[in-house]
Amino acid sequence: MKREKKIEGRLAFELDSVVDDSLLTARAGVPLPLEMFRSLGLAQAVEREVKLKERDRGLKVWEMVEGFFALWISGGDRCEDFKLLREDAALAELLGHGFPAPNTARDFLDGFDDPDLPLWRAGEKASVREESSGLLGLAEVNRSLLMRLTEFHPAKTATLDIDATIVESHKRSSLRSYDGRRGYQPVLGLWSELDVVVLDEFRDGNVPAGCGNKRFVERALSYLPAGIEEIYLRADSALYEGELLRYCEDRGIGYAVSADLSAHLEAVIKGMPEESWQLYDEEADAVREWTEVCYTPSDGEWDKWRSNARRYLAIRVVKRQRDFVGGEVVRHFAVVTNREGDGLEILRWHRGKAGTVEHLHHVLKNELSGSCLPSEKFGANAAWFRLTVLLYNLLSFFKRSALPGEFLRSRPKRLRFLLFNAVGKVVRHARQMLLRLSDEVQLALFELIRGRLRRMRCA
Repeated sequence: MKREKKIEGRLAFELDSVVDDSLLTARAGVPLPLEMFRSLGLAQAVEREVKLKERDRGLKVWEMVEGFFALWISGGDRCEDFKLLREDAALAELLGHGFPAPNTARDFLDGFDDPDLPLWRAGEKASVREESSGLLGLAEVNRSLLMRLTEFHPAKTATLDIDATIVESHKRSSLRSYDGRRGYQPVLGLWSELDVVVLDEFRDGNVPAGCGNKRFVERALSYLPAGIEEIYLRADSALYEGELLRYCEDRGIGYAVSADLSAHLEAVIKGMPEESWQLYDEEADAVREWTEVCYTPSDGEWDKWRSNARRYLAIRVVKRQRDFVGGEVVRHFAVVTNREGDGLEILRWHRGKAGTVEHLHHVLKNELSGSCLPSEKFGANAAWFRLTVLLYNLLSFFKRSALPGEFLRSRPKRLRFLLFNAVGKVVRHARQMLLRLSDEVQLALFELIRGRLRRMRCA
């Protein structure tokens, strides 16, 4: 009878600064966020929620997930890079399990693909694929992570920054997006206060970013932990649709969304009196000004758009002349909101989305390998991307809870240099496994992190 391996929260090694000839690793810091992964019960959540084809031998599902996390944390970006990871016997000792071969990793991802699932229409020529049970299981693991996060960092407010991004891919199965590039166009909902992704939805590249957003928002709200008292939404013009705005208004969700600049709206903005424009910000060659406009969409659906709370805020960009006297208006923008208060503050609050969700896109695609999609199969690529999202959230939780405050805004690339890709040696002595570090500063940092993780387990 096969004996089940118990998932322990604490990894079975201690720290030691003495150096000798033993197993050497250049990834000594990689186990730290993975220890947190186990301590939070997320490894158990993976085993509970992610149901794939049963394997009689080989790595467990949670061990496979940890393998992908270790790959990306240390800087690998393709399944082929598991060849290098499999040579790191010291890292395998620290984690208590090995790593999959590249083909095994691809087969694991293929288990998330189900081509027979129904499609949700997203326009005349595009559709959004429903998620397989494995992908839904990963979403439930992320829900567990969000719940644990709010246990340690309670929050009463959730601002959702929603945006789609294009992940280029030259796989034969990838489709062209609106700008002609081939690939996929996942949508992400970021909880900006805690810097974690509430929900991602992987989509083909030809699915318009403006489709299915009410459906996405409803689902994202269902993943928020209990106890949130105020919910806000920020987005670009892809979410500028009457059905979604009414949905937010009916539920008391404050929003600021970029508005489509129709000919009617632009004419209203251009007709605003000169004295109504106020300074927004200025640069050496341009000045931005703002004003509030009285506007009603002229699309023949006034009853659907009517709302006493809805406001339109306009921005114009004035290009300065060389002598800085006078200028030419070169562009207009508009934002629709149901929030009360100073218009300038609302515009700046809305613009803050660029510093959150755009940062998320960069990190996922360029520092956590979200853009290195491994397969022709849609479900395998969706699993790869969702696992990078789950790792992003884990690292955000790790920085907030286990690292000193100056690391809170550090991206994975910086953490690799300072922490994850540290050199260490693994030895066994007196029935103990020891991780030896030659750098006293790194040793002190490792001890601090493990002490905080230990307190989290006891909480």
